[in-house]
This record gives sequence, structure tokens and C-alpha cells, in this order.
Amino acid sequence: MISTLTVELGERSYPILVGSDLLRDTTRLSSFVSGRQVCIVTNETVAALYLETLRNTFAGFAVDACVLPDGEQYKTLATYGTLIDHLMANRHARTTTLVALGGGVIGDITGFAAATYQRGVAFIQVPTTLLALVDSSVGGKTAVNHPSGKNMIGAFYQPRAVIADLETLRTLPQREYLAGIAEVVKYGVIRDAEFFAWLEHNVAALLARDRDALNHAVITSCRIKAAVVGADEREDGVRAILNFGHTFGHAIETLTRYEYLHGESISIGMVMAADTSKRCGMLGAGTAHRIKALLAAFGLPVVPPGNLTAAALRGAMGVDKKVVDGRIRLVLTHGLGDAVVTDRFDPAALEATLTAGGRLCED
Repeated sequence: MISTLTVELGERSYPILVGSDLLRDTTRLSSFVSGRQVCIVTNETVAALYLETLRNTFAGFAVDACVLPDGEQYKTLATYGTLIDHLMANRHARTTTLVALGGGVIGDITGFAAATYQRGVAFIQVPTTLLALVDSSVGGKTAVNHPSGKNMIGAFYQPRAVIADLETLRTLPQREYLAGIAEVVKYGVIRDAEFFAWLEHNVAALLARDRDALNHAVITSCRIKAAVVGADEREDGVRAILNFGHTFGHAIETLTRYEYLHGESISIGMVMAADTSKRCGMLGAGTAHRIKALLAAFGLPVVPPGNLTAAALRGAMGVDKKVVDGRIRLVLTHGLGDAVVTDRFDPAALEATLTAGGRLCED
């Protein structure tokens, strides 16, 4: 069974297809190809698993592949340049279609290349990680990192489609799978209290990768993301709530040189955001503890590294896309399903969170 959601953006609207064995669905995938050329962009790890399958699916086209190194540390202008060099060397025209086969790094680099190569070519997202499937593949955010900050160089550029084949999650290492769960939890916190409660009651099923539970979690997450993006494509307003925990999390990623996976950093960041919300008097202590407890139940980290000082975190948070006129904006929450973006928070509350360490959401 295939579920279809739509990101409603007028003439740039596109479907999210969720199901099994979609990588082999020649008719469906071919319908999203612009011309006769296809470049599959992937990394060394995913290539060994799925590249030949996708090559065969696009057998009727002129297909080549660009295999990039695997890891957040390669989400750079240099790697982007490698992809552009590949497209030039293989004489890809403006009618080409790029296919991003991999996780969030591959999706972001491929999307950025698609947005800029010959002023814009078509691309398809084929996420192979849970985090990419429920988050980064949907919404058209494309970027590479700068040494001073994450995702500082990029563009808003929507794909032709998101093809979410749940079978790819069967080969995902447990650590990466759990990192994706962090983004699933985020959707419950920011938009859907009932979904958050469902997650609390289905921890065991999701840890076991139960097909029905995973299908529900993915579809619900994508539905929430699609609705928010449809209401605010370029993050001028409500879309910023999707960054709950991300200002803290991106700072952790930058300071630790990506020692933590993105979802692991966001897990810590969400607990820090909940803690700040509590200290600002916005969020009850019981709800703050529920957020931390659910993330911990999934085996995710919930406290920042002990060697990161409040000053270092504060400095890294200042290099964030949500900073406006020198003021840090945070995504905080009044309760489950009620997130807000604000620069009107108590600086003492933020400072207390940055220095709290393992006491987050506990006192």
C-alpha cells in the first residue's frame, strides 16, 4: 500500500509517496523525471546497498552516478563543487534530473546543486534514513555548512517528489535510526499532543521497527511537515517552529565538530528548549520532564557534553539563521502542540539552561 501526501505550494506542489519497494517502481519514479538524463547522487555507504537497484529502475534513461563521501563533515562547498564538476564532465543539460539517494547530507547537497546548476534543474528526493524521510527531504531547504555554522549557504528549492521507501530503513544502523526518532518526537512537541502521547505508548514497537507503528509515525510526521511548509514555504513565520531544539542542537554540532549525529544533537537541543520554556514560566515541569523522558526512552542523549561551557554554547548560538538584528530567537513551547518563535525570553532563563548540564528539566 502506498500513501500519498501533498506539499501544497501552488504550481510548485509535489507529492510525498510513502510505501514499500518504491525504489523498484519504474513507472512511478520515471514520471517525475524531466528529460532523458538522470544523475543519481549518493554516498559510499548507500551506493553499496541501493545504487544498482535505482540504476535499473531508471534503465530507460541516460543514467550516471556521483558517489560522494559519507558524513556530515563532507557537507561543504568543496563536496558541492565535486558534484558540479561531475555534472559538467558528464554534460548534463538544463533538462537533467538529479536524484538524491541517501540521508540528509546527500539530500541537502543535491538540492543545492539542483537549485544552482544552470540556474536550476529538476531533482527528486529518495531519502534512505528516517531523519531525512520525516524531515530534511520535505520542504525544499537545501544547503551546505560553513565552518562557523550549519546550513549557512543554501537556497529554498523544492523537489519534484519525495519517494519514501520504508524498506530502506531495514538496513539503517540503529544509531542513525534513533537519531531520526528525535525528529519524529519533535512533531509531537510542536504540533500534535495526541501524537506525542501515541509515541509514549509505542516506544517498544518503534524500537523494534514494527511496520505498522513505523508507517504511522512516518505518515504523521510528513503530514505535519507538509502542512507547515505549505503555510510558510520560506520560513517567514510559522515554519520556524520546525526548528524546535535546533538553535541549541546546531551549536552542539558545530562545537563538537559533528561528533554527534544531527538527531542526537537535536534531542539534546529539544530538552534544552523545554528547560528554557520551563524556566521562562511557559511550560509546566511535568511536561518538560515528559519530553526529556520520552527521548531518553528511545535511547537518545538528553544532556549536552560536559566540556561545553555556557559561553561557548552562547557564542555558537549567535551564528544561527534565526538571529535577527543581533537577537537570538528561540523556538519555545507553552505545552505539547503549542510551539512559538520568540526573541522575548528571559536571558537569565537561557543562561540557567546553558549552565544546567544534567539537571535539565529536573528541578
